[in-house]
Amino acid sequence: MAFVDEIRIYAESGKGGDGVVRWLHTKTNARGGPSGGDGGRGGDAVLLGVRDYAALAHYRFEKKFCAEKGEDGKNNLKHGANGADILIRVPVGTVARVIDTGVEYEMTKEDERIVIFRGGMGGKGNARFKSSTNQNPFELTKGKDNKGGDIELSLKIIADAGLIGLPNSGKSSLLNALTQAKSIVGDYPFTTLEPHLGDFYRRILADIPGLIEGASSGKGLGIKFLKHIERTRILLHLVSASQDDPIASYREVRNEVELFGRGLPDKKEIIILSKIDLISPEECETKKQLLIRETGREVLLVSIKDPVVLKEFSDRLTKLLDIN
Repeated sequence: MAFVDEIRIYAESGKGGDGVVRWLHTKTNARGGPSGGDGGRGGDAVLLGVRDYAALAHYRFEKKFCAEKGEDGKNNLKHGANGADILIRVPVGTVARVIDTGVEYEMTKEDERIVIFRGGMGGKGNARFKSSTNQNPFELTKGKDNKGGDIELSLKIIADAGLIGLPNSGKSSLLNALTQAKSIVGDYPFTTLEPHLGDFYRRILADIPGLIEGASSGKGLGIKFLKHIERTRILLHLVSASQDDPIASYREVRNEVELFGRGLPDKKEIIILSKIDLISPEECETKKQLLIRETGREVLLVSIKDPVVLKEFSDRLTKLLDIN
């Protein structure tokens, strides 16, 4: 199933059921007192938070979601049944914007429920209008109208760590090695066309598609996916050891992060010198020290082809993510 991070749907609550005019009937009196019941309340249109980041893909073809109408009132003062809510499952990290009003709702945790449109209240039956001066009322009220409209759903992944870097920096391979995720790997730019997620000891790692110069202004894939690192706790910035100028590679991506803004530049950032199996130990140490000196940040080494190095990296990442 294709990954979908933005989609528009239509949601609608249920109309309230009508109150009714009814009368008690007895053996001695064909029409007794008023006994019309109230209508039921219409169902709500509700967003439900789930941990399935692919949930929005289910709405590519089914785009209209309507709650049930409240049932009309009944005889013998019986209340009409309330209409069932319509539950629209969206991933944690989704922002829902009501197109007509511009009102936004943010899904922040699993099983959270956000009512987008409330169902209409049920109308009153004639029994409600009985009084000392009106023993046989014919009055009733209709159920309140429902509400609905177009909803724009936009997913901003909430991950514990986001892997960023130029295309071919080794993000997908590292995610696969750490989490047994199934990111596509290839020796060409823009291998990853959508974010991939992996579970690292119950912490979510997100492989964010490669960025290029101009990404923050919409060039290439950039701005579409930069938003996915807005909510990550830590940025894991991969720089391939095969790059002749690791500082230039680092700065190209870092510049896009700073231009995008929205709090990204202030996040904790760890630099990862990846693919160190491609260079000599001496060159690796030189590039590591260069990155430390020029950025002032912690630099970790990793190679998915060296089990010892990969284990050392995994242990350090465990501490960075406060995993007990």
